[in-house]
Amino acid sequence: MTNVDLTRVKPYGDTLNDGKMQFSFTLPVQYCEEAKEAGKQLLIKMGIDDPEIVHAEDLGKGYTLIVAYGICSHTVDFSSIEVPKVDTDMMDKYGVEAFIKEHIKRDVVIVGATTGTDAHTVGIDAIMNMKGYHGHYGLERYKGMVAVNMGAQVPNEELLAKAIELNADAIIVSQIVTQKDVHIPNLTNLIELIEAEGLRDRLITVAGGPRINHELAIELGYDAGFGTGSYAEDVASFVVTEIAKKNV
Repeated sequence: MTNVDLTRVKPYGDTLNDGKMQFSFTLPVQYCEEAKEAGKQLLIKMGIDDPEIVHAEDLGKGYTLIVAYGICSHTVDFSSIEVPKVDTDMMDKYGVEAFIKEHIKRDVVIVGATTGTDAHTVGIDAIMNMKGYHGHYGLERYKGMVAVNMGAQVPNEELLAKAIELNADAIIVSQIVTQKDVHIPNLTNLIELIEAEGLRDRLITVAGGPRINHELAIELGYDAGFGTGSYAEDVASFVVTEIAKKNV
């Protein structure tokens, strides 16, 4: 493989450093030739060279889907990029189970839910449910772990009450609906409730979802944040490691 200059990284399409990119966006205008041209002009204003509209589709009255290709002339210095992320040695399911047996020596209790008005369970189910997701078993299947999935549209007050009732070690919150940043006040409210109960130092708090990352979670007062591409073992590794630290 050709060596890549990590100080000058740009998109790859057909050949290295050709800068080829694909774009997909919707314009609030009626489908027509002018809509295609509008999409092309927009890409030019974005600094994209040789834009080509390869597909346009009528999405209904007043909306047009645009799919296009173009060339990006810009580069980024990949070697200088640092992204805040969970700093924990990740273990697989069996590694987590062995860690619990050796270092914690009791069941770990985790309560999870999709909170507020969010009705989506796909995120919390992927982490909590026994079958998990994409071949990664959920926390319900882990030996030495009690995982309670409360489902969706759970008020923050009810989630915290269940955690207190079960003397939980950790709370996991999934947020899928994030339009107009509705997840921000909802996640903040949960932390405020936990702090009001004097439990912030005892409870490990984890947030997850498509628009959640570790940096945002920390800013909102959580211990960790997991975005897309995270699995149950990622969350479990972090939680059990933090419990072991608290028990020292």
